[in-house]
Amino acid sequence: MVVPRPQILRVLLSRYAEARIRAHEDDTAAGRRALDDVAYTLCVITGTRSVEDALARADRLLAVDQPDRAQRRGGGHCEAVPSLAV
Repeated sequence: MVVPRPQILRVLLSRYAEARIRAHEDDTAAGRRALDDVAYTLCVITGTRSVEDALARADRLLAVDQPDRAQRRGGGHCEAVPSLAV
């Protein structure tokens, strides 16, 4: 199976969240269609059959990507951020 790029997963997850919010706020045919479209795309790209499974798989794939991202940034150590509290 082809593993989707993390950036693509993040974009799709963001679009899914936005579509869910819009569908909840304004229940229209266009809103439901947009939600169905992005849910379908998530299922296809993650190789799953339900949006719940697609979301879980996307989360797992992104979690696996995290150690790699930390190494590219310089070892994964958090740098101390000075407090702005007065």
